[in-house]
Amino acid sequence: MLDHIAINVKDINESVSWYKFNFNTEVKYQDETWAMLCVNGVNLALTISKQHPPHIAFKWHNPPPEDWKSHRDGSRYKYIEDPDGNTIEMVWWPNED
Repeated sequence: MLDHIAINVKDINESVSWYKFNFNTEVKYQDETWAMLCVNGVNLALTISKQHPPHIAFKWHNPPPEDWKSHRDGSRYKYIEDPDGNTIEMVWWPNED
């Protein structure tokens, strides 16, 4: 199941304001390095390039393997690439098991 799509932006605050104005976006989380928005039921992560690559994230429904990294929001994740080099994130949310 799709969890979110992440795109890189230059300025988190400016981009959040733009999405709120143009799409009546719900802001689920925001800090200086990333924001999670909900646009018409779709989660959109705005990130700065030094933190995360642009990617598509799919939910992982089983407890993740030990080698997965942790986000500061408590989720666990692993980035992989598809055959064409696109970044795919597998993300597990601890409160959704």
